[in-house]
Amino acid sequence: MRLRAPAVAGYFYPGAEGELRKMLAQLVHPDTPRIPAIGVVCPHAGYIYSGRTAGRVYSRVHIPRRVLIFGPNHTGMGAPLSCWAHGAWRTPLGVVPIDEDLARRLLDACPYLEDDTQAHLREHAIEVQLPFLQYLVREFSFVPIVVGTTDMTALTALAQAVVTAVRDTSEPVLLVASTDMSHYIPAKDAADIDQHAIRAIAAVDGPALYQAVHTYKISMCGYLPTTVVLMAARALGAVQGELVEYTHSGVVTGDDHSVVAYLGMILRGAHGSLDTEVSASHVHDGRSADR
Repeated sequence: MRLRAPAVAGYFYPGAEGELRKMLAQLVHPDTPRIPAIGVVCPHAGYIYSGRTAGRVYSRVHIPRRVLIFGPNHTGMGAPLSCWAHGAWRTPLGVVPIDEDLARRLLDACPYLEDDTQAHLREHAIEVQLPFLQYLVREFSFVPIVVGTTDMTALTALAQAVVTAVRDTSEPVLLVASTDMSHYIPAKDAADIDQHAIRAIAAVDGPALYQAVHTYKISMCGYLPTTVVLMAARALGAVQGELVEYTHSGVVTGDDHSVVAYLGMILRGAHGSLDTEVSASHVHDGRSADR
């Protein structure tokens, strides 16, 4: 079996099972009422910085037994569109099997997508999502896809393949976009510029997000996988994004002059009121007593 070992355990999150479970117990809330979701947008920084945001997102949605996780390519390794199609991934909480049937459907439907492991070996963006899912769901399988091309033709083809594969699957599938927002700018500037991306995500508009990032030069590392997820989610019936939290590293470090910002969003098919502005109610103050 092709088994991927964890690349960032002990760095982005605790490497020992007991310590990781203890930390996750503080970040997730299993008793929170859950809502149906077509997809989510979650951050992928170290848990001390963005884990609360990710935990709040995963705690609020129904998590099915099949998950597609899309992340950016921070390392530059591997194919432009890379799917780990066979085997399993290991974290300190155990082994998660690859959904090989779903992976094969995606590979068959998208000529740009390759069965390639190189892009995944040292990439953290997908790996850090798994412990949250493992903590909340007893059994699930997933397909990891690293998105490293800006070619909209390829991105659109991948989104269409996702729609085809999900529609042909008898069980629900959750789409996960792994991304952080603006990098290494003042917190106020990050909030101002990230609003352009947040509005596009809330509208479930992939091309608008793609355009906003390029127009406003937003240093959103995972805008490409998020673009794919938004296009697929829209076709699968998502009509709005519900903002769970927007925060930044400065609330933990105390330094607001150079931050990385984090977003949690739920992509829903239900109609209802929508709050897409970053306000105090959505920004977690990491300086509070629970840190």
